[in-house]
Amino acid sequence: MTVFDDLVGQDQATAVLTRAAAAAGEVIGGGRGAGMTHAWLFTGPPGSGREEAARAFTAALLCPDAGCGHCDQCHQVLIGSHPDLESVRPEGLSYSVKQTRELILRAAGAPTQGRWRVILFEDADRATESAANALLKAIEEPPPRTVWLLCAPAPDDLMVTIRSRCRQVTLTTPATEAVAHVLATSDSVPPDLARFAARAAQGHISRARALALDEGARTRREAVLGIPRTLTGVGECVAAAERLVKTAEEEAAAATAALNDNETSELRRIYGEGSTGKGLNRGLVRGGAGALKELEDRQKSRATRIKRDSLDSALLELVSYYRDVLAMQFGAAVELANDDLRFDLDQLAKASTPEETLRRIDAIMQCRERLAANVNPQIAVEAMMLALRP
Repeated sequence: MTVFDDLVGQDQATAVLTRAAAAAGEVIGGGRGAGMTHAWLFTGPPGSGREEAARAFTAALLCPDAGCGHCDQCHQVLIGSHPDLESVRPEGLSYSVKQTRELILRAAGAPTQGRWRVILFEDADRATESAANALLKAIEEPPPRTVWLLCAPAPDDLMVTIRSRCRQVTLTTPATEAVAHVLATSDSVPPDLARFAARAAQGHISRARALALDEGARTRREAVLGIPRTLTGVGECVAAAERLVKTAEEEAAAATAALNDNETSELRRIYGEGSTGKGLNRGLVRGGAGALKELEDRQKSRATRIKRDSLDSALLELVSYYRDVLAMQFGAAVELANDDLRFDLDQLAKASTPEETLRRIDAIMQCRERLAANVNPQIAVEAMMLALRP
């Protein structure tokens, strides 16, 4: 068993990372370490396991046995408690230059237990332009024992000057059979349900696990994929858009409510609200109001991101639906992601042309672009729904 065993369908990437982890010991010992470098870029489609691969590589770098999977070093990395691992995941819509500079300062420290200090930067594509420039400077002149692991969907999502200084590891979409096997063996999911979830998620491991284990996720999927047959008029399109946006808002609120309350209470406590004693008062001390405003801004950005991610997930479900329709129209011998809805797919395939299906897919992708550009979600989704109707 090694830390790479849980990477689903990534044999080529695993081989590269295994060789590099072994070479890392040569670097420490004064050898050439030809397979090791100070900056890595993990890319791959959503759900391919970019972060999981980077975390497994971290364990292999810090483990005395190149990632055995059962020692204390491996265990601490995999649960996120290793002192030499700095794991960063932007919570809001972007990662600022201020946050990046603070991260660079922390990255300059020497390792305390392992051979390396590892900075695992998830969603590195969310760094602002100024943040990316600051990050470039850190990657160009890294401390001798610091390793940067950047994760992004595609190389083009990062500045060319950054990706040119990183060794790239490309992950692919796992096969349905591989994902279903993981669900059945690791999560004790019944085989039929495991295959359904793997097929519906199109290789997205986290999404497949949610569909297999959470009935609510399956219900939400059914609601989204039921939208096309309801779009019979303008009123129905507007209503469908309103439901979709409202559902995303509710999911964002549910995901952030408790967290926001805890963060706000903790910040107020730090700044002395409610404290008693000489020189203290029950209000926020100097500087507390500004810190509270900054926290509220971050919380709003996080809620907006969760809402946008929820909408994007729904839009990708619709893309898979029309992609299946297009496959049926062309008679392509491919696996249908939504095979459980074959009757609906067949009806729409017979009632429309491939050109109309492509136009609908384009409308969904345009909606995704508009949402990424901060267009009002209700307006963007309504325009899409109108373009999807027969």
